[in-house]
Amino acid sequence: MIQQHLLIDADDTLWENNIYFEQAIHEFIELLNHSTLTPAEVRVVINEVERTMGYGTASFTQSLVETYHRLAEHDVSDADILHIRKLGEQIVEQPLVLLDGVQETLTYLLSRHHRILLTKGDEEEQLLKVDRSGLKDYFEHILVVPEKDVETYQRVVNELALEPTQTWMIGNAPRSDINPALAAGLNAVFVPHPHTWSVEHQDIDRAGTGKLLEIKRFAELREYF
Repeated sequence: MIQQHLLIDADDTLWENNIYFEQAIHEFIELLNHSTLTPAEVRVVINEVERTMGYGTASFTQSLVETYHRLAEHDVSDADILHIRKLGEQIVEQPLVLLDGVQETLTYLLSRHHRILLTKGDEEEQLLKVDRSGLKDYFEHILVVPEKDVETYQRVVNELALEPTQTWMIGNAPRSDINPALAAGLNAVFVPHPHTWSVEHQDIDRAGTGKLLEIKRFAELREYF
């Protein structure tokens, strides 16, 4: 067996994440109660604002505040802003729930392959999630990056001296996990999640030189690695 280098995403690959943001957005849209915009149209504005704010709960909360200022049909009060900020705070307070089969699968991979946690977002927030997950000791490296793009994958490969043909990015987000990894000459494993953040939706580009594996659940990694 040739040891592979497994770059593994965190949010919505190892544990639930976006469902809590979706619940906050649902409550935000109800609070806004716009007279003409549909929930889908409000969501478009939220997405546009989010793209300029960065990642993490604090940035998300600020995105909701900015969206409210743009769309509210009345004078915005301090109470409104406090309510919106609480929507963000409640995300941080949610329990961290591992997805089915994650811990068992990481245990299986422990002695077989080189495991690297590669996640993007606010470093402090992501590292806190790792601590809360109880999965820290399953990884030889834990990397938090501001963005996952082709340059990021190339840099990780160079810094850790990985062989690209034996390196796999495993994750649920085509935009961040799959397409840029393939474009960088790596292999990828797509593990879809039903509530992947809409900004991460993208058609998978199969033009890269790397191999692409699509599975339904994280636990299926045991069948291939």
